[in-house]
Amino acid sequence: MTPLTQTADVAIPELKPMQQRLLVAGAAGGVLSLVGALLDTTQFLQSYLMAYMFWLGVTLGCLALGMIHQLSGGAWGVLIRRPIGAASRALPLLTLLFLPIALGLSRIYPWMNADLVAHDEVLQHKHVYLNAPFFLARAAIYFIVWNVISFFLNAWSLEQDRTGDFRFARRMQLLSGGGLVAYGVTITFASFDWMMSLEPHWFSTIYGVIIMGGQGLSALAFLTIALVWLSRRAPLDRIVVPAHFHDLGNLMLAFVMLWAYFSFSQYLIIWSGNLPAEIAWYLHRMETGWRPVAVALMLFHFAAPFVVLLSRTVKRQPELLVKVAAAVLVVRIVDLWWLIGPEFHTGGIAISWMDVVLPLTIGALWLVVFVSQLRGRAILPIHDPEFDEALGRIIERGAPPRTAH
Repeated sequence: MTPLTQTADVAIPELKPMQQRLLVAGAAGGVLSLVGALLDTTQFLQSYLMAYMFWLGVTLGCLALGMIHQLSGGAWGVLIRRPIGAASRALPLLTLLFLPIALGLSRIYPWMNADLVAHDEVLQHKHVYLNAPFFLARAAIYFIVWNVISFFLNAWSLEQDRTGDFRFARRMQLLSGGGLVAYGVTITFASFDWMMSLEPHWFSTIYGVIIMGGQGLSALAFLTIALVWLSRRAPLDRIVVPAHFHDLGNLMLAFVMLWAYFSFSQYLIIWSGNLPAEIAWYLHRMETGWRPVAVALMLFHFAAPFVVLLSRTVKRQPELLVKVAAAVLVVRIVDLWWLIGPEFHTGGIAISWMDVVLPLTIGALWLVVFVSQLRGRAILPIHDPEFDEALGRIIERGAPPRTAH
């Protein structure tokens, strides 16, 4: 068995102790989170929703990027195929972790308050859609669609590894075409249900696209960090070249601009329309203590990464690029906090220790599953139809393969 066909568990023995440490961290965080839930259930659920949407975004972003690569091809996705697959196989965990949200609907969403609905004409009209049974039924549909797509893509990828049969590549392409449409529809309605309905009087038809752009950016930042870590270990230390990181940096730049474009478009359309119900959502964030968060997002979610990622030097040096990717992940959590937090804290900005502990706790558990799934397969998709051509093409554009760090 060559290093390229060995499972990651054999090729990278550091993965097993890492998984064990993450499990301990996740268990410790779970105990702290349980204490927080007992002390302040509403704050726990707010922080939990933010943390959950962040890690769901990383997972679904990876699934969507995997489908995009199946359709478009290209060298950029060959070396991150395994991290993409491992991340998408964390969906069963996230399906299970949705339970606290499902059980805490009455503490999260105002449309669950029967007295409020009875005295609010708008909520009465929306009650046909915003009610607990239909909400949970839609959530079940979303998770079924996501898990089915992930299951078949990963199953066929495994069969391709085992047999080298290129027919599985065609199957994955066909599924990815419809899968991307299904992803777009389901995540749009999921974002309406789980986040936008926190303020049921407000709506934006572009909201789902903003969430999709953020998920793609979160996934690319995570995959960049994963590839940098893997590239320092055999066998990728002999394969990965600066051009690989350059491609990921370009994609991150594209998604930074995409998120900024859609976010500003939503603001411009609502503000120019001068409709009180829609403008109130922004006034609550721009005319209160939440304004510094909005300014920080403009600077660090768009301006700073945009300028930094324009640099060819940054994108071709993994040590620099991984810092940018880590910063992007942090600011993605801040963005979700800005979207969710003001609906719970109408008087102004509020930060809880659970806003920090819960993303770390869910993240540790998510990474346990990610590392477990990564360990079980070869680190490279050597039977991918584009494997040899893609690596050869990108090495010609890059530098000689690097030695281990």
